[in-house]
Amino acid sequence: MTARWTVVVPLLALVALALTWGSDPAPVVVVVVGIFLAGSVLAAVHHAEVVAHRVGEPFGSLVLAVAVTVIEVALIVTLMVSGGDETSTLARDTVFAAVMITCNGIVGISLLVAALRDGVASFNAEGTATALATVSTLATLCLVLPTFTTSAPGPEFSTAQLTFAAVASIALYGLFVFVQTIRHRDYFLPEGAGAEEHAAAPDDRTALISLGLLVLSLVAVVGLAKTESKPIEDGIDAAGLPHSAVGVVIALLVLLPETLAAVRAARRGLVQTSLNLGFGSAMASIGLTIPAIAVATIWLDGPLVLGLDSVQTVLLAITIVVGALTVLPGRATVQEAGVHLVLFLAFLFLAANP
Repeated sequence: MTARWTVVVPLLALVALALTWGSDPAPVVVVVVGIFLAGSVLAAVHHAEVVAHRVGEPFGSLVLAVAVTVIEVALIVTLMVSGGDETSTLARDTVFAAVMITCNGIVGISLLVAALRDGVASFNAEGTATALATVSTLATLCLVLPTFTTSAPGPEFSTAQLTFAAVASIALYGLFVFVQTIRHRDYFLPEGAGAEEHAAAPDDRTALISLGLLVLSLVAVVGLAKTESKPIEDGIDAAGLPHSAVGVVIALLVLLPETLAAVRAARRGLVQTSLNLGFGSAMASIGLTIPAIAVATIWLDGPLVLGLDSVQTVLLAITIVVGALTVLPGRATVQEAGVHLVLFLAFLFLAANP
């Protein structure tokens, strides 16, 4: 049965969102909105776990990853439509932040929790390597190549190149979903999946209610994160940090549901579920965002900068190499977890001190 607070909090958060949308809230209101934001994150994790328990893995991880990413894409497009030239790098910065947060932050902390619990974190190398290979290809195609192409000035794609990248992204993501959920589903099942069978799965009605509340919770998370973006931006400017740090902070807020869900799965020894969430979210962020942005360019004004700068490219490259070395053995220790977390902290540090 759905916990009462997980029903009430998302509804109250949506009311708060409606009352504060498009306004410049006072400091007290900002604090209240922050409380509802945190409550919505926790509610989203709860409902995602209910749905995941009903449909089983890897469908449960896919539900949360796609739900968060769809709403995240809507937020990016909305900000770009209203922001003009100042948001020319917003899509790039947001997607890159999502990749670094998921592939280093979520993966690192999940491996750390699991390794501290069991000594060694074990997972399915075939499925995880497939996910990492897809993320690496999508990131290189959509975020690295624009820096080196010559058809358009600067780190931008021409119209034809952007169309190709969008179609390729959709095709690769769709192929991965087919492999993950149908053709090779067993590659993405957690080794400790049998332990979950001792708890009775929720009935269809409870699962459908949780699915609806999951969507509402995620809408509240992203919407309240947008409401908080102006106070966050003012605070970052006051601290003398670069403007791009705003996108990092918002990405951290939006990805909180997936992060908490991944950590809770790792605490139960379901490392594969954690990795499904981490790499799946990175893949969905690129595979859904770039096609959406490609369509949005029909009415967007100003340049669309997708190519990473040199520092971001180096961070992405070492993340791919370290990720491959981590997942190929199918086992990881606290050392691998520490390496990923150091890369994540390096990303945060360089975002503040480029």
